[in-house]
Amino acid sequence: MSAENGNISIVTEPNGVTTISFYHPAQNSLPSALLKQLAYAIHQAADDPQTKVIVLKSDGDRTFCAGASFDELLQIKDKETGALFFEGFSNVINACRKCPKIIIARVQGKAVGGGVGLAAAADYCLASEAASIKLSELTIGIGPFVIAPAVIRKIGLSAFSQLTIKATDFQTAQWAKQNGLYHEVHEDLPALDVAVSELAQKLACYNPEALTCLKQLLWEGTADWDNLLKQRAAVSGELVLSDFTQQALNAFFKDRAK
Repeated sequence: MSAENGNISIVTEPNGVTTISFYHPAQNSLPSALLKQLAYAIHQAADDPQTKVIVLKSDGDRTFCAGASFDELLQIKDKETGALFFEGFSNVINACRKCPKIIIARVQGKAVGGGVGLAAAADYCLASEAASIKLSELTIGIGPFVIAPAVIRKIGLSAFSQLTIKATDFQTAQWAKQNGLYHEVHEDLPALDVAVSELAQKLACYNPEALTCLKQLLWEGTADWDNLLKQRAAVSGELVLSDFTQQALNAFFKDRAK
């Protein structure tokens, strides 16, 4: 996949730290092809005996992930295609869930929609002060149904309700930390990178069998997510065809073209 359509990179250091980076020029949004590559990269790292711990990050210094690709959403013309698109997010979340390695998320900037889901799917999440979050799905007539189980698992139903219902409002990185999405918030990118590196190197030195057992413990009670997230994807795939959503997406592109 060319840089203009986004890309994924995987780098494994001699100490066993594997960094998976994703990039898309539209604020690190995630079209279906990039979601497929990201899920595949996580599975690759999961199966690689050289990998001890995984760092999940995006390139650039402003936006961690803007969520679903609006360009692709507007191209969806039937519910089957819609369901398949949203299953891309469920596949990434389930890849994180099933991976026997601990996944650290590095959130350097804003996370919107599916980007919040990615942060929630990690086992430990470090962020910068600039990493505010928003679930804006209601504004275009859909909802964060696929990522909801992962997000609620981290921040609880009450905070999820606030984040979802206040769909036009960004919540600060400190709010995300107070509610359990982020485990650490650092002042700037250099401090964030030092903290991510130090934690990853420590984890890479621990007993891998113990880390695998911990991973299983952290994800207890989620065995039904393969079916659950697929069902949620079908709901989103149908809603994206609604007149409300189609009008909202067209209005977005008209505003962007001005």
